[in-house]
Amino acid sequence: MTFSLIARCARTGQFGMVIASSSPAVAARCAHVRAGVGAVASQNVTDPALGPLLLDLMQTGLPAPDALAQMTKDRAHIDYRQLLAVDAMGRTAIHSGQQVLGIWAEAAGLDCAAGGNLLANDGVPAAMVTALATTTGHLGDRLMAALEAGLSAGGEAGPVHSAGLKLADRLSWPLADLRIDWADDPIGMLRTAWDVYRPQMLAYVQRATDPTQAPSYGVPGDE
Repeated sequence: MTFSLIARCARTGQFGMVIASSSPAVAARCAHVRAGVGAVASQNVTDPALGPLLLDLMQTGLPAPDALAQMTKDRAHIDYRQLLAVDAMGRTAIHSGQQVLGIWAEAAGLDCAAGGNLLANDGVPAAMVTALATTTGHLGDRLMAALEAGLSAGGEAGPVHSAGLKLADRLSWPLADLRIDWADDPIGMLRTAWDVYRPQMLAYVQRATDPTQAPSYGVPGDE
C-alpha cells in the first residue's frame, strides 16, 4: 500500500524522503529524517517507532547496514515491516519481512534506496531510483521526480490518496515537511506544494536563525 524513496545529497549533505500510499497521512507515520544522521522509511503494517530507533543507532556511528541488522535482530513482528535506511556516508540498507503485503520490491542506488508493497508491479522502486539519478537540481526536486516516476511506473495496485516529502539539512527541524493527507491526486498536489514552498524555504530558515536579517514576512502591515 506504499512506495517510497530515501536519499542523501552528496553535494549538500541533506537527507530526504518521498512517499505515497492509499492509506491516509502516510508521511506522518513513515517518514523520518535527521540532520547529519540519515533518513529512514518505516512502512508496511507500520510501526512509527522504528524510524527514530534506527536513526538513534546510526547517530552512534553505526553504518546503516549494521544499524538495521542490530535493530531487526529478534525484534517482535519484524516480518511485517519494510524498512529503508541511508546514513551520513550514503550507505544504504533495506529490510523486507516475510509478511510484506502483496507485490513488493526494493532497489538501491548511489546514496538512495526505494521500496514498496502492494505495488502494481515490481519495477516501481527501480524506476524511482533511476529518476533520482537522472534528475538534477535540489534534492527536493530530485525526490519529487522520483515519486512521480514511481507513479508513472504503476505505483500502488490501488488508488493513491496521501503523499509526503520531508527534508533535513543542518538544523534540528526539517528543512521541508510537506504532506497531502487525503486527496484524489496527492502526488500532483504535493508537486504544487513543493513548487510554492521551494522559493521561500531558505527564508523560513533565516527567520528562525536570525530574524533581524530575515526577508519581508509578506503579511498585511509588513514593510
